[in-house]
Amino acid sequence: MHVPDGFIDAPVSLATGAVAAAAVAVSLRGARRELGGTAPADGLGGERTAPLAGLVAAFVFAVQMLNFPVAAGTSGHLLGGALAAILVGPFTGVLCISVVLLMQAVLFADGGLTALGVNITDMAVVTTLVAYGLFRLLLAVLPRRRSSVTAASFVAALVSVPAAACAFTLLYALGGTTDVPIGKVFTAMTGVHVLIGIGEAVITALTVGAVLAVRPDLVYGARGLTAPLRLRTSPLRPDTDAAPDADPAPAPDAVPAPVTAKPARSTRRFALAGLLTALALAGVGSYYASASPDGLEKVAHDKGIDSKTEEHAAKDSPLADYQVADITDGRISGGLAGVIGVGATLLVGTGVTWVVVRRRRDRAAATAADNGAADSGSAATGTTA
Repeated sequence: MHVPDGFIDAPVSLATGAVAAAAVAVSLRGARRELGGTAPADGLGGERTAPLAGLVAAFVFAVQMLNFPVAAGTSGHLLGGALAAILVGPFTGVLCISVVLLMQAVLFADGGLTALGVNITDMAVVTTLVAYGLFRLLLAVLPRRRSSVTAASFVAALVSVPAAACAFTLLYALGGTTDVPIGKVFTAMTGVHVLIGIGEAVITALTVGAVLAVRPDLVYGARGLTAPLRLRTSPLRPDTDAAPDADPAPAPDAVPAPVTAKPARSTRRFALAGLLTALALAGVGSYYASASPDGLEKVAHDKGIDSKTEEHAAKDSPLADYQVADITDGRISGGLAGVIGVGATLLVGTGVTWVVVRRRRDRAAATAADNGAADSGSAATGTTA
């Protein structure tokens, strides 16, 4: 659903650019809490979650290269907002998808540069907000089990894709550069993207379920789904009057049991496995992706929305169209481009999240120092008195 230059006029593109910039700024602040592991029960800290957030961005980039067929002559690909939000949190999810879109526009000429604000607003902000809001709503009514997380992930991802299609339709109604009836655009966009949403839902649920199976402590959306600790008493003791079949009573001060964090080495193995998976998908799997136009491209061509498409400013990039320049073998060229994209997205995504974590740590240290100075001053005043 990458919108190219020329689909949306300049005023609306500028407005969505401002919305996207504001959303990224808010997400940078919100991500400090998500990446910092604010609750003790989280068992997570910035040192572990920052590189994992970069890995999520790289994984989304890789999976977006795997277009899957959804109808005659039409394909779809993962948008990733639901997946990123559930794995690393909604604010961090917006940052992850924004990094992916930036890399695609600048390096691969995929999605217009003047339309970057449109794409971030539509594919990063709308999908993440809709998906995570619905995900939390479903978890509030479903049983507190891991299977509920997977089921809620499926539904949230499914709904997020047609929601993004509706958002594009609204933006087109406000600033479309071609005279196409908005009703036709809405019907065509929502129809095909409901089908794409099914693929998005399957990919999201499978990925979330796989991570839950091996490292549930690393799934942001699954935090808090733990049972209270109970103290078990001895079945029978001669000096007690307790019945043999009495149920063990919960401890008076029972608290939710935190997910036990596995050693850092285990986290590194998990991250390495995720990175290798992303590299394999982008470097090898992308060769077998559907070559049909995606939902937006198909609708734009059929309805005439693309009649004023502008040439991409990065069309001469050595990685344009996900091919490495001067390499004639299509499989090697596309695979190498995918590997480069995964690496670049991982570096930028991890760098952004490290900056967020570092700023949070610096602020916490400054606050602690101020509090210490205040306490020392109070103590000195009391002593003098």
